[in-house]
Amino acid sequence: MDHFKERSTRDYFQKKLYSLEGLLERENRCIYEEPAFCHAACPLGLDAKKLIGFAEKGNFSEARAMLEHIAPFPRILVYGCEAPCEKVCRMNEVGEGIDIPALERAAMNLGSPKTGRGMLKFKKKQKAAVFGSDLFSLSLAAELARKSYPVSFYVSQADAVSLIKDCAPFLSKDDLAKEATRLEAMDIKIIYSCKLTKELFESEKEDFDIIAAARSFLNAYFPGDIPDSRTLLSPVSKLLSSQNSDPGVLEAVFDARRAGVSADRIAQGLDPGSSRGEEGARESRLFTDMSEAVPSKRVPEPQEGYTREAAMEEAARCIRCKCEECIKHCVFLQETGKYPRLLTREIYNNVDIIMGDHLMNKTINSCSLCGQCTFTCPNGYDMAEICRDARENMVSTTKMALAYHEFALLDMLFSNDEAFLAKPQSGYEECKYVFFPGCQAGAIAPEAVFKAYSDLTGRLEGGVGLINGCCGAIAKWAGRTAIYEECEELLKSELKKLGKPKIIAACPTCKKTLEEMIGAEVKGIWDILNEKGLPEGALEYDRPLIMHDSCSARGDSEMQTAIRKLADSLGCTLKEVPYNGDMTECCGYGGLVSYVNKDLASKMAQSCTKDEDVPYISYCMACRDRFAREGRESMHVLELVYAAPAGNPPDISEKRKNRLNLKRKLLEEVWNEEVIVVNPEYKIVIPEDVSEILDERMILEEDVYDVIGAYHAGGSAVCDEKSGLLTSSLRKGNVTFWLNFTEDETGVYTIKGAYSHRMKVRTRYEV
Repeated sequence: MDHFKERSTRDYFQKKLYSLEGLLERENRCIYEEPAFCHAACPLGLDAKKLIGFAEKGNFSEARAMLEHIAPFPRILVYGCEAPCEKVCRMNEVGEGIDIPALERAAMNLGSPKTGRGMLKFKKKQKAAVFGSDLFSLSLAAELARKSYPVSFYVSQADAVSLIKDCAPFLSKDDLAKEATRLEAMDIKIIYSCKLTKELFESEKEDFDIIAAARSFLNAYFPGDIPDSRTLLSPVSKLLSSQNSDPGVLEAVFDARRAGVSADRIAQGLDPGSSRGEEGARESRLFTDMSEAVPSKRVPEPQEGYTREAAMEEAARCIRCKCEECIKHCVFLQETGKYPRLLTREIYNNVDIIMGDHLMNKTINSCSLCGQCTFTCPNGYDMAEICRDARENMVSTTKMALAYHEFALLDMLFSNDEAFLAKPQSGYEECKYVFFPGCQAGAIAPEAVFKAYSDLTGRLEGGVGLINGCCGAIAKWAGRTAIYEECEELLKSELKKLGKPKIIAACPTCKKTLEEMIGAEVKGIWDILNEKGLPEGALEYDRPLIMHDSCSARGDSEMQTAIRKLADSLGCTLKEVPYNGDMTECCGYGGLVSYVNKDLASKMAQSCTKDEDVPYISYCMACRDRFAREGRESMHVLELVYAAPAGNPPDISEKRKNRLNLKRKLLEEVWNEEVIVVNPEYKIVIPEDVSEILDERMILEEDVYDVIGAYHAGGSAVCDEKSGLLTSSLRKGNVTFWLNFTEDETGVYTIKGAYSHRMKVRTRYEV
């Protein structure tokens, strides 16, 4: 199989990422969209958090509009509501809860009513009658009028003010007048001074399609004769009523709303008791971290109500309950600006595309797969699983561009080919142990790897073999299952040759990957060092350090403890920070982010190193390298153990040289094998500024040598007569490399610039 064949835009394969049930099960774990506790507690569905937000900004007109939307008589509601929202306010846990009713009253007093007539509505054909003089009847009449039913409202009071006063005796004279004016402006035919009797009811009801009555009226005139069907949700009768004879303000308004929904369903010939959706108060699954909430007391509300400034001050106490635990700690989610549920749906839809642009591919490949979101989420939302599954899916259906991960994959194959080394300890055919330092350790700190292997062979009995290569994590992160399986086959074969020894890993990612691959326990070199003690010459470090835990150590308390024990034996004083241990953030190497999205990887490394005054120590070479590349002082624990500081971070070409030089040194000095190095017959000079360009553009010195080699062997180049620069190119695999260079009379090539692209360049010759 050709692993590096570019995808074809003519392949129309498709494979579902998840079943619909699987997708919904995953999405349901995200509680970002769950209502705040105050919102959930309100049977009318008032979003108190949103209202408080308007109040904090002084936008009381918008806050008032919310109240006028949920209740036909908002002043009755805000002055008479039993306020279940206030009781569940999370601020009650650390001080005094937000005075939500007071802010609602402030919204009505300080805000302006909405102007304009609104949308044109056509009257419905079904006519409605409401009998009663209580708040339920009043609210229902208004609800039905809002829904454009012709409404006749039979009441015993003589006028609107008397009716409002009987329904809401707690209102002030001014508020009574305002609500009476609101009632009179509604499109309701009010029949005042009615004697609400059984005879009136029986004589009028036949003229209407929908009939409603106060529960107290029904109890008085139909005692013990109200069948079960004559309830709020009657599928047979057209009669609507409240649940209780004397409901509270909130219950009466809520019952009126429910009755309005029932009226619509009855008018459509539907069962009013089915398919109504979610109604009333409910439990919120929202998680709110109260650890940073500052206790505070309410701003006292004077009898005349809050002033504008006082209301804004009280609203500012609200902590805006929300669950952003994963977003707070994840640079990737912060950059996308999306919460997991929404991001999952977009990824799912992206994978589902057969033809067209897959715009989420870069996003899918920008997740570090570190698992931090799963640890921080109250419900264990696993964004890493979704991004990893999406990569594997799109690779298998040829919908994932190779460009994202090709360089990393080729580097992995280099580690498992040219730089690969697998041998038993000298003098042994099979070994009790095998040291697996990992591809990044040999690339970044080869001297530490050499000394570590020498130390292990000198202090462990039974023989210590060496496998110096890649564990396959790179292929796994890239979603390239076939390459990973080939790596697995290689490593299992080499382990079998060595007598199936116990593996000693120097990298937490290798340890985790090999345990999953081999199905056996893998020891960390830190465990061996804690058992055997430090070797002679280990460096002590008396400055404070911050231990950065690897993503692969998340949830592995034994590994985290062992590393700290080793650091303690080195004399390190570790500064504790909240963003470590299981809360650790990814350095930007995990998931191959640094190859796909360099800017994001840089932000990840910077987020990991928030404390700029303290150096960082890690037990992952990739982390050590990423921090150093961002200009932060960092070191690997093995650099101290073996007194082998790696110095400045090597560029991509130096990393390959380090692996080859380590292999050569091991063969020559440990196994006494001669290694022949063949140098080209020409010389290439790469200035420092050009080396930086090569590293930034992921162009290896090897690529430079190949381009010059092809030119030197008789290839062509374009000469700029003005500058004297030569330009030549070479296609290698899927990439065309271009060089600008000069050639002197001694055959020295000096590189002046380089770039590459994945387009194929064709030359057309005309005769």
